Amino acid sequence: MDYILTADSLSKHYRHFKALDGFSIHVPKGSIYGFVGKNGAGKTTLIRLVCGLQDPTHGTYTLYGMKNTEPGIAKCRRRMGAVVETPSIYLDMTAMDNLKEQYRIIGLPSFDDIPELLHLVGLENTGKKKVKHFSLGMKQRLGIALALAGSPDFIILDEPINGLDPQGIIEMRELILKLNRERQITFLISSHILDELSRLATHYGFIDSGHMVREISAKELDAACRKCIRVQVSDVRVLARVLDEMKIDYNIFSDTMADIYAKTNISKLTLALAEQDCDIISLTEREESLESFYVNLIGGGNQNE
Repeated sequence: MDYILTADSLSKHYRHFKALDGFSIHVPKGSIYGFVGKNGAGKTTLIRLVCGLQDPTHGTYTLYGMKNTEPGIAKCRRRMGAVVETPSIYLDMTAMDNLKEQYRIIGLPSFDDIPELLHLVGLENTGKKKVKHFSLGMKQRLGIALALAGSPDFIILDEPINGLDPQGIIEMRELILKLNRERQITFLISSHILDELSRLATHYGFIDSGHMVREISAKELDAACRKCIRVQVSDVRVLARVLDEMKIDYNIFSDTMADIYAKTNISKLTLALAEQDCDIISLTEREESLESFYVNLIGGGNQNE
């Protein structure tokens, strides 16, 4: 497989704190890679390293096959764009003038394709309106337009839908999918809004305490997210005993509720429970979500970053 970004045994330490410790990652070319982790897990640290804003303490990473220690890494970074935390935009300027300034900074000789870029992100009709009067979603889309200056084929987005209203989230999702499908741009997206990320990502990386816990494709994740029956009963201890006797995989998560992870003969289960004075109160078919997969993989706690 062809990878845009890889790392192996990458570390970044701040005095006694290890933001990344023996970290590895593999971002396939053409993918939308969802980068998932708790607050402080190391997501933004990796992004800063890849963007050249900081240097690793130990280890290396490769960008387009070029190691970060090689002289050509700066040239490789010109092939990528990034929006880290919040877009770097001039609030007292128009969208057009922001893009012109970005073109000057990166040394592009002509402004001819700026109108096309504004159209691509849905800001072609903003005219002389200053960015300080834009909605948050418009500012985020302008940030992506700035990241697209120079026609990169790899874009890093740090929490791109954080704070957006539902319409803004839909617009951002459609823009990312459009750029990925029509321009074959690879995305690395750090996000804690897992439901939305599941609508985009083709691959995932789950990070915890500076370590990559697991990398998995969306197809593999779909297979791993098991379907189950959520059952509510009058006595969960009886349910556990009966399921053990039937050798059925299950998970109990309250005094009355459990998930059953196997095709089950409901009539047989109901009779077995009734014989021990245990009633089934409700049955619901469920499918494990990205969020529940993440919680089972990493554990609970604050997932915001």
